[in-house]
Amino acid sequence: MLRELAEYPNSFGPLGPDDERIETERYTLCMGNRARWNTVQRQRFEADEIDGVLEEVRAHLRARGAKRTQWEIGSQARPAKLVELLRDRGLVPDREPYATAMVLRSEPEPPPADVTARPVETYDEYRAASEVQHIAFAMAEPVDETGLRERWKRSPNVTFAAWVDGRIVGAATGAPTAHGVILYGGATHPDARGRGAYRALVHARWVDAVARGTPVLVTQAGHMSEPILARLGFEAVGWNHVLVDEFDRPAP
Repeated sequence: MLRELAEYPNSFGPLGPDDERIETERYTLCMGNRARWNTVQRQRFEADEIDGVLEEVRAHLRARGAKRTQWEIGSQARPAKLVELLRDRGLVPDREPYATAMVLRSEPEPPPADVTARPVETYDEYRAASEVQHIAFAMAEPVDETGLRERWKRSPNVTFAAWVDGRIVGAATGAPTAHGVILYGGATHPDARGRGAYRALVHARWVDAVARGTPVLVTQAGHMSEPILARLGFEAVGWNHVLVDEFDRPAP
């Protein structure tokens, strides 16, 4: 169960008011409130079904006005050569094309004494945390104030912030589930790296998981976060190849 949760977090995390999850015997399709946030997970079908599954998934997406989705292909996906089959059909590796599924089952190292991390409590804190993520992940689009206020009011996830010298320098998200807390979006402002903010955010989400009676953290780790998480006690339990399907594109 923990491997599946870590490999396919969107298949188990709480849904926002505009999110939708379609679960079939062959795949799980997670669709968010933005046309670009979609992902196909938990693939379980035969190789000769791939074209039908692709068209079925695209039909669901078109109905929501989307023209793009990720495919996250985990260690136990079927068919065994699904990555190659999808590449043959035009899908391409995502910007972060590989992730390691990781699990933490015991308390991580606590943060330095001069770093504080906790859930945000006001919109101003939420906005400052979102700005840190925006900068750290080098997002090209400006912050959408209206969308940000809506997410603050309606998101089922918990946003955490880390403070150094009274300033928010780190941000992360925790998604509660019945089996543990899923970690998303851990980020530190470039001028505050090396101070322990990332470690503080992991520990704060561990405290949250314990308080909920589910003392487990799971995450998909990219190449930058995997070494840090391993040092904090996370263990690798699986992996994901991440492809992108951009369909219905106009001809060049």
